[in-house]
Amino acid sequence: MTGDQIDAISITPGSLVALNIVLGLIMFGIALDVAPRDFRVVVRHPKPFIIAILAQVLILPLVTFGLTFVLPVTPSMALGMILVACCPPGNISQVLTHRSGGNVALSVSMTAVGNLLYIFVMPLSIAFWGALNPATREILHAVTLNPWQMLLEILLIVGLPFALGLLIRARFARFAAKMQPIVKWFSLLALVAFIAVALIGNWAVFVSVLGLIVIVVTLHDAFALAVGYGTAVVGRLGTRERKAMTFEVGIRNAGLGLGLVFTFFGGLGGMAIVAGWWGIWDIIAGLILASLWALHTRRRTGSAQGDPTGRGPVLAAEAAA
Repeated sequence: MTGDQIDAISITPGSLVALNIVLGLIMFGIALDVAPRDFRVVVRHPKPFIIAILAQVLILPLVTFGLTFVLPVTPSMALGMILVACCPPGNISQVLTHRSGGNVALSVSMTAVGNLLYIFVMPLSIAFWGALNPATREILHAVTLNPWQMLLEILLIVGLPFALGLLIRARFARFAAKMQPIVKWFSLLALVAFIAVALIGNWAVFVSVLGLIVIVVTLHDAFALAVGYGTAVVGRLGTRERKAMTFEVGIRNAGLGLGLVFTFFGGLGGMAIVAGWWGIWDIIAGLILASLWALHTRRRTGSAQGDPTGRGPVLAAEAAA
């Protein structure tokens, strides 16, 4: 199948609206489980957040850029990989961090602030890394990103639902505790369903490149998770912070990326297939890793949390100083 055929992807405007609603529900559900006191340790110790931002903005796009030359991908697939790497942190990262016993407050803070930074960083990152690859440079010449439209989209999808969830948690704690599991799992299943429907709607195109896409996304996702964990180790962060960092860097907002493909890139098929399969594989691989990690920590320490203080060697030393 040629690149032109691969790039023949369609999706309805109504489906994009549904996607935005689902992403908003995910952030709303996460906020229902977060209290203001959860952010205190992050405010006192910003080092993990700084490391995470550097890993996401610099290291992950650089690794992805290298993979676009190593893997046998079409130009639009390569640009899709770059887009995913330049997307803000995936909202599902907090669920996976919580499931693995990681530092949820740190994860939530990194996602919230990271999304704000990516309003400006994302278009610049895509333009920079995409222009360095001759195969994707021509595609970018026909694309114009609107940062203000992206700002509005992120504020509506991430900011408003998250603020509403925090408000309900602060005012109606018992109600929030009852609703949080329902909202969390409903939105998660809805996201999986949306991506599955989008892929099924373009099944012939997807099947034609299934083997390649599975290999590419699996390797790309594994490298992204490794970048998160590796930077946390180099930064001498504790077990709970390493878990949060791994998912914060490794889990990208592929759902948002898929929406941006149709909003700013005309539904370019190679990009859409990469972002769509990322959204599915992210959840599968993340849940497997989070569950195994929690089980390993529980067997070693008796608790999935590992270090109950949430501090690694560096944080503990700073707190004692």
